[in-house]
Amino acid sequence: MTDLTQTGTSAPGEPVAAGAPSDAFLDVRDLRIHFPTEDGLVKSVDGLSFQLEKGKTLGIVGESGSGKSVTSLGIMGLHTVGQYGRNKARISGEIWLNGQELLSASPDQVRRLRGREMAMIFQDPLSAMHPYYTIGHQIVEAYRVHHDVDKKTARRRAIELLDRVGIPQPDKRVDSYPHEFSGGMRQRAMIAMALVNNPELLIADEPTTALDVTVQAQILDLIRDLQKEFGSAVIIITHDLGVVAELADDILVMYGGRCVERGPAEKVFYEPQHPYTWGLLGSMPRIDREQTERLIPVKGSPPSLINIPSGCAFHPRCPYADVPKGDVTRTVRPELQEVGSRHYSACHLSPEERTRIWNEEIAPKL
Repeated sequence: MTDLTQTGTSAPGEPVAAGAPSDAFLDVRDLRIHFPTEDGLVKSVDGLSFQLEKGKTLGIVGESGSGKSVTSLGIMGLHTVGQYGRNKARISGEIWLNGQELLSASPDQVRRLRGREMAMIFQDPLSAMHPYYTIGHQIVEAYRVHHDVDKKTARRRAIELLDRVGIPQPDKRVDSYPHEFSGGMRQRAMIAMALVNNPELLIADEPTTALDVTVQAQILDLIRDLQKEFGSAVIIITHDLGVVAELADDILVMYGGRCVERGPAEKVFYEPQHPYTWGLLGSMPRIDREQTERLIPVKGSPPSLINIPSGCAFHPRCPYADVPKGDVTRTVRPELQEVGSRHYSACHLSPEERTRIWNEEIAPKL
């Protein structure tokens, strides 16, 4: 399904001709991924648009259930296979990868691109890898799908990649099974599998979850170094703002299946324009200054994606929902508006109100 009029390529809100590729390497336009259930329609992603250039890193952040991982699986074409099937996931919009539209492409076309042009580091490598096959066998298989080479050549390539991602004694560990690796080693092996075909787009879904902090730092350094080497476009999906602070050039904040703020990393961190982003920053521990007060959690719970609140989806949890006059926050859904150079926010607060609240109430506590 690509029956929607698209908006939001060069900048959210600017009209774009549907079906026309842009200059961006990855161009997601008005992506909607809905799942029919017995309880109602789950609007996991509901009108998401962004662009990503080669050599750049985009961090997608938000609480669990905001639509981050569903977005990544949609880009990879994994909602049209497996347990979901085409009759389950309702997908519309456009996803352009290097000038090719993916949603209108056949499953075989997407399968040929998956692994070679785009690859994914999954959140849990133990469940993503097959327990009955060795690490080397799985990397060899991923390589031979896209290259007409013999097993010996593919095995050398697997050993080379395991060595590059820091696996000790790769010529021996290539014959190990996933359960024989530690969590950090499995994540490295997953990265090796993702990079074996030199993909131009790498999606990392919570790549450091369940790893201790020293291993987290090693994995992030590894992704950064490999990006420089391969020149890939990278999407980091996480709920941890500390992770995107390390890696991202741009940050996209998701809430209730939609983008509520997007912009350069330094702008989102130091001049955030949405109350939800303020809440995420307030709940993040800081080690660069003395912590005089307890962390401030975002009050309430994420919205149900079946019954998303009317108006601004964040208004039930927003401490500033009553600042705009009238009942606009509860009745009108805010659209992304430019608030600075390449910086966009979807909020009913006026620029003056946001500036005052940030300077007087939020920034002094961070």
